[in-house]
Amino acid sequence: MGKEKFYVVWAGGNPGIYTSWTDCQLQTKGYEGAKYKSFETREEAEKAFASSPYDYIKRAPAATHTPRKDADAPLPACVTENSLAVDAACSGNPGAMEYRGVHVASRQEVFHFGPVYGTNNIGEFLAIVHGLALLKQKGFDMPIYSDSVNAINWIKQKKCKTKLPREPKTEELFKLIERAEKWLRENTYTTKIMKWETKQWGEIPADFGRK
Repeated sequence: MGKEKFYVVWAGGNPGIYTSWTDCQLQTKGYEGAKYKSFETREEAEKAFASSPYDYIKRAPAATHTPRKDADAPLPACVTENSLAVDAACSGNPGAMEYRGVHVASRQEVFHFGPVYGTNNIGEFLAIVHGLALLKQKGFDMPIYSDSVNAINWIKQKKCKTKLPREPKTEELFKLIERAEKWLRENTYTTKIMKWETKQWGEIPADFGRK
């Protein structure tokens, strides 16, 4: 496990001191004029937060991820930029499945899971639940975009209605499904789940680019 760092956000969604790069990104990406910096100790971070950001930074840090070739493509005006997009990819169906969540405005990957043996629809379902749970845990208010009609309907029904057989090679996956369904039954949330209109808007920002 890497050494813990402390992230000071002077200007962002909710200024403060964060111990997770993901939390820092969700507060600053897509926020015009965001100012933030990492520190090795909480003492340094608290001192910096109480001071002017210009004592510590000259300009915003460079992005640490490699964007996809279309990462800078303009988004339609109707798209909520401060949002989370989720998507899944599968090598074969069923096959090696993985999913991820990406912050729409910045195209920064927020979470990634897999690969595990499964189907694309299951991955889309699990990705939405993962996003819902993460946003609720962190207290962030932003919508989730998915391009899967099936997954969105399964979320509404709180049930993953897959026809994939439960057998030894899918046992790990079905345990994840049960955990996700349990979360949906036991939790309430205000997060909007919105359909990403691929035909009008292009591929969803979380797309794995394998088409």
